[in-house]
Amino acid sequence: MPASILLVEDEPAIQELLAFNITQSGFRPIQALNATSAMEHIKKELPDLILLDWMLPETSGVELAKRLRADPRTRDIPIIMLTARTDERDKITGLESGADDYITKPFSPRELMARIRAVLRRRSPQMSEEVTTIGGLEISPATHRINTVNGGKVINLGPTEFRLLHFFMTHPERVYSRTQLLDHVWGDHVFVEERTVDVHIRRLRQALEPFNMDHLVQTVRGNGYRFSNTQAPD
Repeated sequence: MPASILLVEDEPAIQELLAFNITQSGFRPIQALNATSAMEHIKKELPDLILLDWMLPETSGVELAKRLRADPRTRDIPIIMLTARTDERDKITGLESGADDYITKPFSPRELMARIRAVLRRRSPQMSEEVTTIGGLEISPATHRINTVNGGKVINLGPTEFRLLHFFMTHPERVYSRTQLLDHVWGDHVFVEERTVDVHIRRLRQALEPFNMDHLVQTVRGNGYRFSNTQAPD
């Protein structure tokens, strides 16, 4: 069965154009004109990916993305934000709301399909099924769970943060630049900007902070990031 893509776009002409291109590319479109309609579809069927317009009536795409990320049932669904906003601050806002990618209008169907395929590939990453334990954390790719070793508390992460943490935990102590992290975690998703790494690092730290483990993801000034259970030098 082809992957299903929920289109949340309030302009009918754009909605139909997106649906046509998605169908032509072998995916199955599900169409919604607003957040309410989108949630009704999601209750019936979880899509494989959501194309979400920023400017929606009543509830914005940013608010809907936050709502989806806060719900355990929908937090792992990849989201690509569609918007006419080109300011870097808007891109950061879109990513911090929970979007996995961000594409500005106007965009070519070819570029959009490339982004969709890349995000779907990241949703089912080829990673070791082996459980890894380090720094008081235990990560299991098979069950997609992260637990604290002491106390067994579950840490909830989005799909991109999960991949990022898994890479860090299986490659501890080494420093990786933003470009290297893009290559290893995002793969050949060439459209992602380096600044995107900073956003996901921030989200990962925020998820670890309540467990006093955010210090494990360390910034190495001028070089990048590393995962370490030792205190970072000043």
